[in-house]
Amino acid sequence: MGTHSGSKSERSTSTVFWTYWSASTVSSVGSAVSTVALPLVAVSVLQASALEVGLLTAASYVGWLVLGLPAGVIVGRLPLRGTQVAMDLARALALAGIPLAWWLGVLTLAQLILAALVVGFANVLFDVGSMTLLPALVPKDQLIARNSLTSATHATTQLAGPSLGGLLVQVLGPVPAVFVDTASYLASAVLIGRLPQRDVPQPATRTPVGAMIREGWHYVTRHPVMSPCMWAATAVNCACGALLALTPLYLVRVLHAPAWLVGVLMATDGLGALVGAALTPRLSRRAGSARAILLAGLVGAGFALLMPVGSGTTGMLLFGVGNAGFAAGVVVLSINTRTYRQTHSPPVLLSRVMATVRFVSWGAVPIGSLVAGGLATWLGTRPALWLTCAAPAIPLVILWLSPVRTRRQLDEVPVPVPVGPSA
Repeated sequence: MGTHSGSKSERSTSTVFWTYWSASTVSSVGSAVSTVALPLVAVSVLQASALEVGLLTAASYVGWLVLGLPAGVIVGRLPLRGTQVAMDLARALALAGIPLAWWLGVLTLAQLILAALVVGFANVLFDVGSMTLLPALVPKDQLIARNSLTSATHATTQLAGPSLGGLLVQVLGPVPAVFVDTASYLASAVLIGRLPQRDVPQPATRTPVGAMIREGWHYVTRHPVMSPCMWAATAVNCACGALLALTPLYLVRVLHAPAWLVGVLMATDGLGALVGAALTPRLSRRAGSARAILLAGLVGAGFALLMPVGSGTTGMLLFGVGNAGFAAGVVVLSINTRTYRQTHSPPVLLSRVMATVRFVSWGAVPIGSLVAGGLATWLGTRPALWLTCAAPAIPLVILWLSPVRTRRQLDEVPVPVPVGPSA
């Protein structure tokens, strides 16, 4: 009887996870299509400048700077499932207006930026909620495997999505391709609505929002592992933000790649991320999680230097190889540090820990995009790309100077008790 009951519980847990996974996957496919479509709408339909493309990219991520810290408190106080569904619907509505305005002949760069802002702000709450929800859906001992699977799936969609986006842009035009993302968010909302409700554990007493934000901030910034890993991720994401702004300009205006090939080349980061996600569990077991992120960072930084090299077909090939290698290194860092936060944060603080890390690290993306747009306007696209591709050396320095360097596993680093406002 006990065995039968246990098997039924395992099947139920598995079904819940796969519903969660399906919602995440279908949404990621649409988002990956828009990764190609939106910049190409700006570049080819609205003839946007380098600075304007940087501004559009920044708008997609500035929500982390504005809402990143309060997001942990908001997610902690609202029903997780309902918040996720609401954010999906908000993103679908914002994007649906772009094809409509284009068909009416009134589409402007301002509307693109406004849609990017709405989607970006919704992404903040959705992502913090998603990372908080997963540990409540699966057993603790399955987290690294589930995180690796989720990252591998995301990498696959990043590989297929931009390629599909490039093909749709080539066949339909950049604006109608945005409809794919709209449909994906609606499908995600339906699937998430089928998940069981999971609420974040609440503190015994109602604490003011500011105090809760500070508690999460102090916990992360005083933590000997989470703090340096967060700052390393911040440096990585600053470079990623610059790449998001520079890549369409570099491929279209410097290497003269057609739309379908732009999608393929942008998708190479998905290929690299897929390889990185597949290798992470084995690499982390054999080398240790701490050593794995140091090794992956070194390899990724080396590959990044290939992206600005060459011209024509050679330049496109080297860009693709460099993009894939850099992405593989980033994913190894992401999976290991995210799993550590999920398994070593107090449950009552988890949403605020996730929000704090995202606020700092993802807040660097719009900054990187704006700086890259300005550098490309001032120095030219290729010199700006060279500076961007040298930046992945910075996270290596951060991690090398931290306690992470002295241990094989991240959880071997001594953690003072308590780590928080009173520490």
